[in-house]
Amino acid sequence: MNTLLTELAPNVIEYFPELVKAFNETLITVGLSGLIATLIGLPLGILLLITSPKHILENKTLYSILSKTINIFRSIPFVILIAAIVPFTRFVVGTTIGIKGALVPLVVGVAPFIARQVEVALHKVDHGVLEAARAMGSTPLEIIFKVIIPEGLPNIIHAVTISLISLIGFSAMAGTVGGGGLGDFAIRYGYNFFKTDIMVVTVIILLLLVTLIQSLGDFIAHKFTH
Repeated sequence: MNTLLTELAPNVIEYFPELVKAFNETLITVGLSGLIATLIGLPLGILLLITSPKHILENKTLYSILSKTINIFRSIPFVILIAAIVPFTRFVVGTTIGIKGALVPLVVGVAPFIARQVEVALHKVDHGVLEAARAMGSTPLEIIFKVIIPEGLPNIIHAVTISLISLIGFSAMAGTVGGGGLGDFAIRYGYNFFKTDIMVVTVIILLLLVTLIQSLGDFIAHKFTH
């Protein structure tokens, strides 16, 4: 077995410690940035929903400002975003390389995506349920926390899952400009030295990671489905 692996992926065997380190960096980067982006994007998504036209706290001005700002950040290619916010990244974490340097652009890039996904997900909550809650005298806060979020929780989980999958791709791109992780490993040891086996194995690992997150998200969402 070892002989077969050595023949098929000799460079992967040679750089295996670096591969493990890169994998751990990707897990840390995706985990931390995903958590922070969700903590920012989830409230933003709910705010977008409730201030949208004909909703419980309709506010056309606030909705327009939030929506346009989110659209602007979502429209910027992530590689360009990394370069554009270098001063902000350095101000926040003191560096633009490594895990710390990757966190800021990842959060800035993914939080608006999560916000929009959450808004779309919560729009699927039956308006009849909201009207019933209003008729019973529920306050906006009660409607948000006792109706909208519980009813839309499976869709929220699906939205966050999709966002985390996109985050894996962003983290790989961040690696190409010094952010560490599997992207950095693939470029540094695979692409630059024409070592195809390293590139192939890195892609397979990323695919497996995406599949795992999608399956886990689907499982959790199913558990919360009424």
